[in-house]
Amino acid sequence: MLSLLYRVMRDERGGVLVELAMVLPVFLLLLFGLIDFGRMGYEYVMASKATDVAARLAVARPPVCPGVAERNERGSTGALPVPPRFGTACGSAAGVCAAPATVTCLASLDDPTVTEIWGRIEGLMPGYAAPENLRFSYSADQNLGFLGGPYVPVVTVEVVDLDFRFASPLGALSSFAGGDWAGFSPTIPFPAMSSSLPAEDLALGEAG
Repeated sequence: MLSLLYRVMRDERGGVLVELAMVLPVFLLLLFGLIDFGRMGYEYVMASKATDVAARLAVARPPVCPGVAERNERGSTGALPVPPRFGTACGSAAGVCAAPATVTCLASLDDPTVTEIWGRIEGLMPGYAAPENLRFSYSADQNLGFLGGPYVPVVTVEVVDLDFRFASPLGALSSFAGGDWAGFSPTIPFPAMSSSLPAEDLALGEAG
């Protein structure tokens, strides 16, 4: 009886399976974590490229947002001895051109400019992204344009309200590995990114 008990205590068969059962959840957690965060880095780089492409298209197309000014109107020129004539560069003096308020809106496929832009960048954006995750802003810059000429805003395209979605069940794996991730969310906010460019203006001001 004692010899049988002694043999049982010294028997190490199956020990490898026990060790594997302890290590495997941790290994899988690390493996899938690397895969998912690698995906996040890739999707971030591609989405950043998409915002650059969207901005380059937006500056050469009609405004996405309603209410964007069309021409540079006179500003508060009371401090100037002589009212500037049309064609004067807005940046030549303070108040030559009015500074319209910044106009901001979310993208919608109802707008033909958005339809064109989204058609160009959809393949670069994450598969769960939508046009509404793009925000366009048109802000005044007094160093751009000339009095009486077309309004030349700075166009900014941002990625907003987009959450990265984990493909692997990290929460379940961490719990299986002994962690307490009961409140783990399968999504996290996508890193903020934006791209800004001045709108195109082919007019030549006083030289035109």
